[in-house]
Amino acid sequence: MVTPTTSDVLKLLRQLPPSEQLRIISLALPEIEKSLGKQVRVRKSLRGLWTGAGINSKDISEARKGMMGSFFAK
Repeated sequence: MVTPTTSDVLKLLRQLPPSEQLRIISLALPEIEKSLGKQVRVRKSLRGLWTGAGINSKDISEARKGMMGSFFAK
């Protein structure tokens, strides 16, 4: 059996109507991703990241003054 080249596959694909082209791509893509070992990363929520840190608005205000105090002083 002869292995088709990329250009052979594209020639055949272009002979099909666009809806069929899309159908073939949508069927092939999951298989390709699986063979490449692409894993979907589950992102962890950052909500509550600072829970229990005990930071309040007074602490934030003091930190801002410390960082920007000389910048605004004239």
